[in-house]
Amino acid sequence: MRELPRRRVLVGLAGVFGLACGLFSAAGTAQAQGSLVLYCSVQEEWCRAMVTAFERETGIKVSMTRKSSGETYAQVKAEAANPRGDIWWGGTGDPHMQAAEEGLTLEYKSPKLAELQDWAVRQWEQSKGRTVGVYSGALGFGYNTNEIKAKGIPEPKCWADLLGAKLKDEVQVADPNSSGTAYTLLATIVQIMGEQKGFDYLKSLHKNVNQYTKSGAAPAKATALGETAVGIAFMHDIVTMVVDGAPVKVVAPCEGTGYEIGSMSIIKGARNLENAQKFYDWALTPAAQALGAQAKSYQVPSNRTATVPPQAPKLADIKLINFDFAKYGSSEERRRLLSKWDNEVKNLPK
Repeated sequence: MRELPRRRVLVGLAGVFGLACGLFSAAGTAQAQGSLVLYCSVQEEWCRAMVTAFERETGIKVSMTRKSSGETYAQVKAEAANPRGDIWWGGTGDPHMQAAEEGLTLEYKSPKLAELQDWAVRQWEQSKGRTVGVYSGALGFGYNTNEIKAKGIPEPKCWADLLGAKLKDEVQVADPNSSGTAYTLLATIVQIMGEQKGFDYLKSLHKNVNQYTKSGAAPAKATALGETAVGIAFMHDIVTMVVDGAPVKVVAPCEGTGYEIGSMSIIKGARNLENAQKFYDWALTPAAQALGAQAKSYQVPSNRTATVPPQAPKLADIKLINFDFAKYGSSEERRRLLSKWDNEVKNLPK
């Protein structure tokens, strides 16, 4: 093989090297301008629908991680010195409020704020602009009608009914340390009954709990499958099972119940801050909020002009308590109640 002149080889290599550097530089720029790291705390199907629609509309590439709201809060806190996420979307508002109080999230005022329901704006105001409401939903429970009938269990209508002896090992609920749903239950019972009587109730309920799950929606699925007679969850998560044909009845407890304001926060130190703000604004639009119902998630959206799914539980017909989001979303109160639940409830023998 004939040897090429040395100068031509060097020039050629330099050209190739220059082209490669240009490509790597362009790729790096594209990555910086066109990516977003999303932490998502609703059901996987809804998370995926949001990612797909946002990518299609903006061309921004989204890397998504789905975890429950308690787990996501823990991750955001653990990564505070070296943040990896850009935006946290969905999940109960209490851990979002705690993250805001601890300076883990950023203040941001969206131009869409004026279009939102009062409860969504109130969430933004109470957090000093660091989190905003994206949907709302009431807490309740569901029971498998086949299981209840077969085991001769009276149909439960109230929180008190879940303490019945026939429901031993037949109630499922999540762990409030990992699940925003279960923390909402903890805060709800304390607000309805007072702290002492509330914890007495939770201790009695413990005897009937067959499993404390990681995810707040898991008890709804277990109830639908007949793996448990009763599942405590947000009512919209139970409605999803009913829509799919499960033999489940949804209950708004007679004593009253708490509710969530599902929230969204931009993570402090976000590497793709501009894209996080784009997602934030987009997620507050009626079109983006309509994706929930399409993914069989039936919460009430926060944009006033968004269509409320017909399957969504009617909040006006439910006895909702005056839930103190500021108090029960504070770092001190959350830590105190969770520690007390661990010590006085979770570790109790059956």
